[in-house]
Amino acid sequence: MGKRLDKQFGRFLRQRRGAASYAVFARQLGISASTLYRLETGEHSVTLGKLEDILKKLNATARDVFP
Repeated sequence: MGKRLDKQFGRFLRQRRGAASYAVFARQLGISASTLYRLETGEHSVTLGKLEDILKKLNATARDVFP
């Protein structure tokens, strides 16, 4: 994904994480806490397959992330 989309996805994850720790939220998503941090900060791009997995686990759609 482009950097702008990476940042947008990161903001979405941060909002959804709320007060949960990186470790707890990452476990729910099936990724490591360090990967979650890198996704939230836009340092790491998510693959389309992983994006789909994460959105399913959050009961969200791509429109929720990219309106």
